[in-house]
Amino acid sequence: MTRRPSARRRSRRPRRPRRRGDERLIGLLVVAAAAVGLAVAVVNWLLAHWWVLVLIGALAALVGGVRFHRQQRRARWEAVRARGLRYGLSQLDALHHSRFEDAVRDLMHRDGCRDAVRVGGSGDLGADVKATDPFGRRWVIQCKHRSKGLAGSAVGTPDLQVLNGTARQVHGADVAVIVTNGRVTAPAVAFAEQQRLHVVDRHTLGTWASGSHPLWELLRAVPPPRRPTALS
Repeated sequence: MTRRPSARRRSRRPRRPRRRGDERLIGLLVVAAAAVGLAVAVVNWLLAHWWVLVLIGALAALVGGVRFHRQQRRARWEAVRARGLRYGLSQLDALHHSRFEDAVRDLMHRDGCRDAVRVGGSGDLGADVKATDPFGRRWVIQCKHRSKGLAGSAVGTPDLQVLNGTARQVHGADVAVIVTNGRVTAPAVAFAEQQRLHVVDRHTLGTWASGSHPLWELLRAVPPPRRPTALS
């Protein structure tokens, strides 16, 4: 017959994990005590060398002041740049199509549309820039950039059909506009007139981008203001 292990032997086996747990706990306590001791030592050293704290505070204040001054200067420059924003057609031709959308947004902001935003991208549903003018009218703009300018492909009726299908129904536009630095076909212009869309061709874009007149002063048959303002 085989002998069963005694109760004493069976009770000795689980002691090893307890020892390991105790060792870990002791290690954590040692690390915590060392961290507290180090923190106390640092605090005592700083109290004995208080001028270090003064120096750190002065440096922090200096860095913060320089950064604040730069931010203010940048804000003032952006305000001046926005009020006097100008683009030449050659500048617009050289832009990437996304930067062209940014330029149109900035021009709308220059004209007083404080909420002008670029929304172009995949799934934009025909809207690259949205803005509300000072008269309360909602503008939805589709941008068609041509790197070759007039030599590039012309904007055709299908482009206007996309804008016509989404500008008012989806985006709630009062004024639906297509802007290009290139050409627009005659059928597209006729379609735009029939559907009360607005076309900003290369000539109109050049006048708008290089001058101080807002876009609504350069377009015909723009809807009347939604609300009376100081400008109306």
